[in-house]
Amino acid sequence: MAENEQKYYCNYCQVDITTLRVKCADCNDFDLCLECFSSGAELGNHTRDHDYQIVDQGNFSLCESEWTALEELAVLEGIEQYGYGNWEEIADHIGNKTSQEVIEFYQERFIHGNLGKSCIPEESPYKVVDHTSSKDGPLSPSLSTPPQPPAELTLQEQQELGYMPLRDDFEREYDNEAESMVSTLAVNYDDDDLETALKLAQVDMFLRRLKERQRRKRIAREYGLVGIFFNKQKQQAKRKLSKDEKELRDKMKVFSQFHASEQHEQFFENLQKEKQMRSRIKELMRYRRNGITKLEECSEYEAARYKREKRKENKKKMASPAASKKGGALAGGKKPEEKEGKKSADEKDSGSDSEKYQGIKSAPCFNLLSEREKTLCSSMGMNPAKYMTVKTIIIKDHVQRRQGIPTKTRYPQNLDKLHRKRIISFLADSGWITVG
Repeated sequence: MAENEQKYYCNYCQVDITTLRVKCADCNDFDLCLECFSSGAELGNHTRDHDYQIVDQGNFSLCESEWTALEELAVLEGIEQYGYGNWEEIADHIGNKTSQEVIEFYQERFIHGNLGKSCIPEESPYKVVDHTSSKDGPLSPSLSTPPQPPAELTLQEQQELGYMPLRDDFEREYDNEAESMVSTLAVNYDDDDLETALKLAQVDMFLRRLKERQRRKRIAREYGLVGIFFNKQKQQAKRKLSKDEKELRDKMKVFSQFHASEQHEQFFENLQKEKQMRSRIKELMRYRRNGITKLEECSEYEAARYKREKRKENKKKMASPAASKKGGALAGGKKPEEKEGKKSADEKDSGSDSEKYQGIKSAPCFNLLSEREKTLCSSMGMNPAKYMTVKTIIIKDHVQRRQGIPTKTRYPQNLDKLHRKRIISFLADSGWITVG
């Protein structure tokens, strides 16, 4: 009887192993089943370290399916020989299966089954980028820029420009001969590394010229240059810029090459807003330094400051005509001797002024006082630093009372009441506080 028609039994457990058995290469006529072989069964002269060989007919199922081991092996051989996806050729290679059955079996066993789950990772470790897609990469048809809507032109204008609205293209583009760089290029299998590098460099130069063409077309579209060419662009009424705004816009022109038209306008407006906010912050900080903490008090403070500045201007105007009249009267019809005598008198007056401040001139805070404050401190014989302290206390007490905050004023102990009243009257006359 032929060997393939014989029946074989496991020498250890006596199970029928005709389809698949493990034959010992050292022992004569000694066969084991897969279970006994995997458990390391030993019997008589046979030990587990003997050499062995697998003998199978290939007609058994590996995972309790309708497909035998030989058919599964034929599937893998067909994919290796004909390539993945050529299911018709793979089915003909197996012989007794259709292409649809081969697809379903392969996906169920090797992709979605336990074998596929253990061998195919959920996320691929290789980041493969499609450089020919319309969204990413330097080889994308749109050159990584979104397509622009067709330009709004009449039929006559389209004919004059050679514009094709469905393609959003012109008969003659910028750098119209750029395609000639790659029109004759061809990849040959016998090209060496130098020739391949030169061809790639030509392709790179071509892509750069295409990007420049696309950039110019985008600028012409965004700034409405085509409409301006046909005198159709509607000039929007724009606010007249001040001198500072014009200077700022001229300085920011260098950034217009990196912005679209709307982006550059927004950029300029944001700079203007920033400048206004900085100015407003400085103004609020000035209010805070003067003891103002509410917006309602700002108008009152500005009104008082305006009145104070107005009084100063009026005093200067009144003093200047009197001085000019006095100077004219002194200069008219006087002899040289009288002029010299007057000059010496003026020098004496200036000397008397310096002598008037002599007691407080070297004291601290003297340079912080106005002329009137110097005169006041000199007449009272008060130290300038002490005067500044009393002035700060009076103004702070006045601001807190205006805000409705109850305060208890604490003046220096050695301050005379008469001096305090004079200082309060002086501050009221100067517009620093209001009495009443």
